Amino acid sequence: MGDSEAPVGSDAPPPRRLSRSSKRNIRDLTIIIVVAVVFGILIRSFVFQSFYIPSGSMVPTLNPGNRVLVNKLSYDFHSVHRGDIIVFRTPPDDRSNPAIKDLVKRVVGLPGDTVSSQGGKLYVNGKPLSEPYLPPGVVTNGVAVTKIPPGELWVMGDNRTDSEDSRYFGPISEKLIVGRVFLRYWPLSSFKVFG
Repeated sequence: MGDSEAPVGSDAPPPRRLSRSSKRNIRDLTIIIVVAVVFGILIRSFVFQSFYIPSGSMVPTLNPGNRVLVNKLSYDFHSVHRGDIIVFRTPPDDRSNPAIKDLVKRVVGLPGDTVSSQGGKLYVNGKPLSEPYLPPGVVTNGVAVTKIPPGELWVMGDNRTDSEDSRYFGPISEKLIVGRVFLRYWPLSSFKVFG
């Protein structure tokens, strides 16, 4: 029996222990990541939310495939303005597609306004509404004379020939508003801030 075998691993260096500063760095990094995730969730839940535009109801302002950012706090600081583009939960009276949870349209009538259409134009309170966001030649039909109740809005798509809007489901409650579209960010070539 001559040579005795050395125990396995006897030449291996002792296990390395993390220094206090390394442990502190790992702890700090973990805290930063957790805070960033929580902050991101809070911002998405209460401040901003991204939406994908699936249809052509807002062409040419928003095209299918665009992505927009919505300010969910906008109307906590000021009232809704005519011309605002809003995202809102699908009204209970809209039964066109139960899978659709949110819609995007433009506010054209405010509480107390009377809306109607005649001669291919939208009228608000008896006067044709100036709509510079519509391409020339757009025809607006199908708006029966309607007085908008308090707390409700009349919304329409910019693509008047291909938009199921208040002409179909009537005025919407302001309580359905998710927020105001303030940024079109995708694709980058169509980047635009809405005032």
